[in-house]
Amino acid sequence: MNVTIEKVLDAVVAAAEDKKAHDIVALDLRGVSLVADYFMICSGNSDTQVLAISTEIRKQADKLGLQVRGVEGENTARWVLIDLGDVVVHIFHREEREYYNIEKIWSDAKVVDLG
Repeated sequence: MNVTIEKVLDAVVAAAEDKKAHDIVALDLRGVSLVADYFMICSGNSDTQVLAISTEIRKQADKLGLQVRGVEGENTARWVLIDLGDVVVHIFHREEREYYNIEKIWSDAKVVDLG
């Protein structure tokens, strides 16, 4: 199955919304970095919510036939990173998101309109 990057981004955003993630932001890194084309960043209010968001995103990626290249941070559920290749998902516990503020680090990237 050939899935567009926009479809992947839409799926991970929808999965995060389904688990009531907060402050969902997508950054378009094309032309800014070779790391990925998009970062999707969101927050959960508890370890349980962070893990639920992570599980749902991986479930939706599997439905699309995507290979999850890596998952980091589920053991602590404070900052979970899911590498889907061209889309990298960052799921933060609220406090860690405020501390690391990766949106500021990647401020050269365009914010994607998710509306």
